Amino acid sequence: MAKSSNPEGKTGVRIVVAGDRGTGKSSLIVTAAAETFPTNVPRLLPPTRLPEDFYPDRVPITIIDTSSNPEDRGKLAEELKRADAVVLTYACDQPETLNRLSTFWLPELRQLEAKVPVIVVGCKLDLRDDQQQVSLEQVMSPIMQQFREIETCIECSAYKHIQIPEVFYYAQKAVLHPTGPLFDQETQTLKPRCVRALKRIFILCDHDRDGALSDAELNNFQVKCFNAPLQPSEIVGVKRVVQDKLVEGVNERGLTLTGFLFLHALFIEKGRLETTWTVLRKFGYNNDIKLSDDLIPYSSFKRAPDQSVELTNEAIEFLKGVYELFDSDLDNNLRPIEVEDVFSTAPENPWNDAPYKDAAEKTALGGLSLDAFLSEWALMTLLDPARSLENLIYIGYPGDSSSAIRITRRRRLDRKKQQSERNVFQCFVFGPANAGKSALMNSFLGRPYLDSYSPTADEQYAVNVVELPGGIKKTLVLREIPEDGVSKLLSSKESLAPCDIAVFVYDSSDESSWKRATELLMDVAGHGEDTGYEVPCLIVAAKDDLDSFPMAIQNSTRVSQDMGIEAPIPISSKLRDFNNIFRRIVNAAEHPHLSIPETEAGRSRKQYHRLINRSLMVVSVGAAVAIVGFAAYRVYAARKNASS
Repeated sequence: MAKSSNPEGKTGVRIVVAGDRGTGKSSLIVTAAAETFPTNVPRLLPPTRLPEDFYPDRVPITIIDTSSNPEDRGKLAEELKRADAVVLTYACDQPETLNRLSTFWLPELRQLEAKVPVIVVGCKLDLRDDQQQVSLEQVMSPIMQQFREIETCIECSAYKHIQIPEVFYYAQKAVLHPTGPLFDQETQTLKPRCVRALKRIFILCDHDRDGALSDAELNNFQVKCFNAPLQPSEIVGVKRVVQDKLVEGVNERGLTLTGFLFLHALFIEKGRLETTWTVLRKFGYNNDIKLSDDLIPYSSFKRAPDQSVELTNEAIEFLKGVYELFDSDLDNNLRPIEVEDVFSTAPENPWNDAPYKDAAEKTALGGLSLDAFLSEWALMTLLDPARSLENLIYIGYPGDSSSAIRITRRRRLDRKKQQSERNVFQCFVFGPANAGKSALMNSFLGRPYLDSYSPTADEQYAVNVVELPGGIKKTLVLREIPEDGVSKLLSSKESLAPCDIAVFVYDSSDESSWKRATELLMDVAGHGEDTGYEVPCLIVAAKDDLDSFPMAIQNSTRVSQDMGIEAPIPISSKLRDFNNIFRRIVNAAEHPHLSIPETEAGRSRKQYHRLINRSLMVVSVGAAVAIVGFAAYRVYAARKNASS
């Protein structure tokens, strides 16, 4: 396989040379640039540029010389922070300069948080005492174990022109083709994210989906990545190398995934990282082994604050096919290991972390049903459409990526049209502490009721499918807002824009819980009126299995009537009596004009605007009459003059 080309987007590499005084920094730089040993070297060189054709990658290099004087420490630190790679020098004839690498220079780089590859270079090889010959590997092995940022160690002589070009070639290579993202030096294995990317590439190249790259597929892969075909003898040679070391790496159909991965591990072990990097970059991967940003159509996500993003039917049908493919025993239960397998061609499973972890209903066997699987995708598309689309691409979405998502109509327009066309609704769940919010969320996911109370510190999400009459399915996302997080939420003007409906939960046996819930309702309703992002609201009287507080019915009826919304809906999570609450939430979200609360201030504001509009209408009518009268007078005057 051929060498790499210039990685896209990399316009230059900045290499900073540092080390103790007298270790040969300046002589190293001048000899590399001029290809001749200097007789007089200035104490500090200006930035030195190596042209782009100096090395095969065709990326220009700028080399920065640094001063070792204590008074120049600030300038040195500044240069090290700006470096793409650092060359640390020691003098082969001065052992103390080698010791200083681990006692000063490498710790200094860590303190500056200069997380770049380091090339350790022993200069003045020609001056080393022949009586003290020790292998470089023996000397450097302990240091490299301690400082994993060291990419390569090399010894050179500027005076005798020994391995001078190699120094900056290795430094450039460490930047353009870094080892860290691909290979674990301790275990001597490919890193998980690298394996996942190569697996995806293998699947994309296995056009007949038979689990092996045939000779023709292997040749197509070679042409795509390296712009050169493989001769039949070369294909035979590649497969023989793999089979000699790994029998299962080749079968009668061709090179297996195991063999493909082994081949790349072999390239990396032999120092040919550019081969693997070329493959990764040809398939759109960046240095983090993730798809480059230019492959994700971010412009597709531009939307107003009160618009959301949903998967299209095309994407949903694709995901149904993925589910069926990985649910090998067809039991409508995608086990955790099978979910991991779905994302085995993505950098990681995006559902292993909040807010997706435990956000969907689990089967009795701890897996995901098809509805739960699609619900997780709906949640990710709602909260982070770019990540959702990125993962669709990772798992093999075949169509144009922009065909996988759609932008919904503005919620403000939904209210005017008196109907929402969304398939995914987001419900904010408010309420005081210990009101029953988490119990409502858990019941939505089919989890058992817990008698013990555990306060919610952070926002939580729960997502599930709600079936409506006629077999229509909608996805409902519940977002629990802790009581102490409400003021922070409402500090943003657009905080209610993504909300389709708000639910206010209170403990029906506790009057103080009711009072606090109404305060929260007033705050949210007022915020909606002030910002123009009004949301329909429902009140939920939780813990209906307990005795209601005195005046409960009278107070709740008065408040709901005053604000023009439905009376509180009684539920009991303990008795699993939910009074069709989730269907009622979706129904209210589908008809967003019916359940919008109105505060006293909002009512007064509307009356004021009505009065102003009426006054403007009177004024405009009066003005129109005056204009007509004036026009009539002009006609009369003109006729009179004509008759005269």
